[in-house]
Amino acid sequence: MKAQTTTATTQEPINVSALNALAYCPRLYYLQTVEGIRETTADMYTGLRIHAEVAQENDGEWQHLTLENEALGLRGRVDALKTRSGKIVPYEHKKGRSYRDENNQPQAWESDRIQILAYACLLEAELGIPLTEGRIRYHADNVLVTVPLDSQGRQTVATAVEQARSLQTQTQRPPITEQRHRCDGCSAAPVCLPEATRLTQGQTEQPLRLFPADDERMIIHVTEAGTRIGKSGDQIKVTKRDGTIKLLPSRQIGQLVLHGYVQISTQTLYFCAEQDIGIHYISGIGRYVGSFRPYEPHIQRRLRQYKALTQSDICLNLAKQLVTCRGQSQRKFLMRGQRHSKVTKAELASAIDQMQRVLKQIPQAASISTLLGLEGNLAALYFRALPDLLSENALPDFHFSSRNRRPPRDRINAMLGFGYALLLKDVMNAILTVGLEPALGFYHQPHRQASPLALDLMEIFRVPLVDMPIIAAINRHQWDAAADFDIEGDRVWLSDSGKRKLISLYEQRKEETWKHPVIQYSLTYRRLIELEVRLLEKEWLGEGGLFGQLVLR
Repeated sequence: MKAQTTTATTQEPINVSALNALAYCPRLYYLQTVEGIRETTADMYTGLRIHAEVAQENDGEWQHLTLENEALGLRGRVDALKTRSGKIVPYEHKKGRSYRDENNQPQAWESDRIQILAYACLLEAELGIPLTEGRIRYHADNVLVTVPLDSQGRQTVATAVEQARSLQTQTQRPPITEQRHRCDGCSAAPVCLPEATRLTQGQTEQPLRLFPADDERMIIHVTEAGTRIGKSGDQIKVTKRDGTIKLLPSRQIGQLVLHGYVQISTQTLYFCAEQDIGIHYISGIGRYVGSFRPYEPHIQRRLRQYKALTQSDICLNLAKQLVTCRGQSQRKFLMRGQRHSKVTKAELASAIDQMQRVLKQIPQAASISTLLGLEGNLAALYFRALPDLLSENALPDFHFSSRNRRPPRDRINAMLGFGYALLLKDVMNAILTVGLEPALGFYHQPHRQASPLALDLMEIFRVPLVDMPIIAAINRHQWDAAADFDIEGDRVWLSDSGKRKLISLYEQRKEETWKHPVIQYSLTYRRLIELEVRLLEKEWLGEGGLFGQLVLR
């Protein structure tokens, strides 16, 4: 009896493990195989450990046989191949529990069943002999399940391969699974955000938090000119000008931020790309220069982004959400200052009232140009009133009358400019992590110094991450008007000590948590930046409704 085959194809073979994902959730398959998204979880490490232990226990048996067959359109690596009663049997090992039928008898889960059947079909084709079964060991309940291989099983595999091929040609993600429990612990949940989708579809009142609360990896800022960055084994090596060396474990680093004249070796760039460590450059005067991350095409995601953001109505609606979000946060920040002030300030109250009137005009804006005008009015009112948030005891050196830049002409503008550069860096890091195209935005126009999408998204976080910490630090007398600033005529820059101080304030602020007003769970600001990028992408996936809702309370 010859193994059943499908029509020969020149397409890339489908990984058998991908068929497991396909049977579990077509969206998971699409994210992993088509979009190339891989998230590592503790369960994956547990599975690898189990496979290593099994291989050691069964030393001498045929382990980890890698097979590929063009006619079947499959390739895969069998966990173990054993001979039982004179017959060759493929084995698969799973860390979890088996499925229990109505008689409480252990059975294989459907996704695992397709996987072991696919391995059996590959073995038939490779060995030229018929196989009758495959076996799955479930380690959590220590049971062995036998899966028979018959004509129906072979057809199941062929149908799964056809479905996988069909999904590879699509640019739209499949819908989220209706079986909510499957999302718990799914490695792709932080990318898929199924609970956010269910919330916008009215399927749940209190979504589960499947998005990690924080990224515990360090962000290393290197500010001293002449510092050299290299690698030593699995560590990042930081060598200062005076020869002092500091070694940092690479697995504990999420970003390297290089300020001014800091050198980094080519070997370290390669190493950071492999370790998923973002590298960002900020100039000596505090301007964001650019970022380095390994190239990942993410073509399906960018096709969807291009299709959406070349439509004027979509861009206008997103821009309205963005301007409303920033304007409301600015106004509420002023209102906080009004509540805590012992002296009633007529200018502050007037600005708050005028901003409310401008905000009411945003829904009627018929074009981006009209919206830019409204945003300009909001910004003028906000920055004109911002000095009223300074305490009466604030040092007179920290005067502020209006927003100015390139170059900044007072200490507060110097701090705001540097803080916005740090924020732009983090927004770019999130955009590159998610896989969107930073050059294609929906509100800001192409800019020679920054990408439009990054300029768009940073509007949401300017007030909570930059404006509020700076004003609070001034009111607490944390700044040294002489030591923390360099003044050249009418130009004011942060000194080295000022930069380090603002970096510390900014990074501490990012570690604070903020409860999302719609999703209703708390994340650090650092994670909220990435979450907002992912929620933006949902706007053109047909799952939108949560973008731009992060407004100060």
